[in-house]
Amino acid sequence: MGSFTLSIREERCKGCELCVSVCPKGVLAINKDKPNAAGYFPASVVAQDECVGCQSCVRMCPDVAIKIEKKD
Repeated sequence: MGSFTLSIREERCKGCELCVSVCPKGVLAINKDKPNAAGYFPASVVAQDECVGCQSCVRMCPDVAIKIEKKD
């Protein structure tokens, strides 16, 4: 099990896929099944246990929609 918890504020995400493209572990993917309230298809966490906490997705997100926390 991974040491980090990655969460996405779907209401802020515009589905630009920048986070998906920079994640070295494939933790994120765009959810094409369910748009958010603004009509965008947000990123979603698909491999939580693979997150290594590198923060690449957090730094890349122009909408400040991603948060990574270290598990206790």
